[in-house]
Amino acid sequence: MEPDRKLELVFLWHMHQPDYRDHATGEFRRPWTYLHALKDYTDMAGHLERNPPVHAVVNFVPVLLDQIEDYAQQFETGDYRDPLLRLLARDSLDRMDPGERRLVLATCFPDNHVRMVAPYPRFERLRNLYRQLEGQGEAAAAYLSGTFFTDLLVWYHLVWTGETERRSQPLLAELMTKGEGFTLAERRQLLALMGQTMRGLIPRYRALAERGQIELSATPDTHPLAPLLLDFASAREAQPDIPLPKAHFYPGGRSRIDRHIGLARESHARRFGRPPEGMWPAEGALSVPLLSQLAAQGCRWTASSQGVLANSLRLSHIEPATSLLYHPWRIEAAPGIAVFFRDEKLSDLIGFEYAKWHGRDAAQHFVDQLARIRDEAPAGETPLVCVILDGENAWEHYPYNAYFFFEDLYGLIASQPWLATTTCTEWLARNPERCGKLPALVAGSWVYGTFSTWIGDPDKNRAWDLLCDAKQAYDLVMDSGRLDADARRAAEAQLAVCEGSDWFWWFGDYNPREAVESFDALFRANLAHLYRLLRLNEPPQLAAPLSRGGGTPEGGGAMRRAS
Repeated sequence: MEPDRKLELVFLWHMHQPDYRDHATGEFRRPWTYLHALKDYTDMAGHLERNPPVHAVVNFVPVLLDQIEDYAQQFETGDYRDPLLRLLARDSLDRMDPGERRLVLATCFPDNHVRMVAPYPRFERLRNLYRQLEGQGEAAAAYLSGTFFTDLLVWYHLVWTGETERRSQPLLAELMTKGEGFTLAERRQLLALMGQTMRGLIPRYRALAERGQIELSATPDTHPLAPLLLDFASAREAQPDIPLPKAHFYPGGRSRIDRHIGLARESHARRFGRPPEGMWPAEGALSVPLLSQLAAQGCRWTASSQGVLANSLRLSHIEPATSLLYHPWRIEAAPGIAVFFRDEKLSDLIGFEYAKWHGRDAAQHFVDQLARIRDEAPAGETPLVCVILDGENAWEHYPYNAYFFFEDLYGLIASQPWLATTTCTEWLARNPERCGKLPALVAGSWVYGTFSTWIGDPDKNRAWDLLCDAKQAYDLVMDSGRLDADARRAAEAQLAVCEGSDWFWWFGDYNPREAVESFDALFRANLAHLYRLLRLNEPPQLAAPLSRGGGTPEGGGAMRRAS
């Protein structure tokens, strides 16, 4: 090995939650946005703040930021539109109705028992008490007192706090030590701390960006699966035989994607002071037409995954080689934007494997893998390795929410003289000529290099057909001039919600049944609300569930999506 050989590393942490609001009522149907904000987005900021030498890209989806600000306002005013927060703030839980009891019991026992329940004996005792009554109906559950539900709600929110917050906020340690019999005053203190955390979250990331440690990037507004909105047939570039919806195309997809990109750039500038230089497309899903639209709106870079690069190299008749992953590319049909590709093995080690390891061993193994890549690179080249994954879903599977893993990982990386972390924009500024030139790009995503997670299954295709029907109705009404300016804005905002990719992710019998049913119901509710905003009758097909039922039942807690 040459003693002066180097390697550069980009971490891209993608922060996203779908829009859980029922826009007809303003109610939040699921709590995951504020829970991940309290636990994961705070911890991820804390890890970076404690390790200034480590640079990274942090990607925020505008619809996530919208919800974070919505929650911050709820905490500020005390007017809670999330049912769990409303219950946590209630003076007394002695007179809960059966629906409220069912909600708390179905939600507040995290599925990840080993990491989020078992380490806390008082919380586990609540779980054991409930298990004695579980399955015996509402009459048996009625024996559970208001004190039981009060303590359960407090414990649930305590285990969804970040490890960095627990080490800096005495209140959290005090409540965990007390363990039971939480008073209304203590619940109000907890709510006040949660509100403080939510309000400070976006400013913390802006401060990290302003001091040059992180680059903030964005995703089109509500996280649409853009290549499919542009052309359903793009799914057949990687899977020629995949079944497609009955509709031949999504009406007006090009203008809608332009709008999503534009809204994301406006959102980013408003919150962080300037438009983003780069965009992580929803689910790393790229196609040549999307690249052209991103470049036309001023995006300098985007990214996808190794499987998309492998498919594209084969189509371009380029002999595959490991080193081809370790620099960005420009596609001949859209040369104005650089495309970075993630190392799937290293990203998935963090996302799925290292949670089972001792933190220091995992960090050392990760750095050893980087050293191997450096040593195997062609002479004279400095590899650029991109590690890209969700910035929230993996950490609850680690001890202490990955606190010690990140301390060891970031500390070890910063101590290596041959290893430097960077960002996509920094790298492009220093290496304007180092992008490879790729004759073609095969459309695909960071899941299997295909779009099969969002299209092809009968339930997914039916969902696309319902959305296409709604978009046709939308176009007719908008063209008619029947709506005033405020009504037009409301209808367009609701359409954007319906265009999010997550609705299509969850359809399919391989996902947990409870999650499928929940997303199915909210998707149809969103479409129904769109029709009402257009002053049209709701189609009768929105009354019946789309899904044939998911797979295994799901316990409480956040869903861990595949990366």
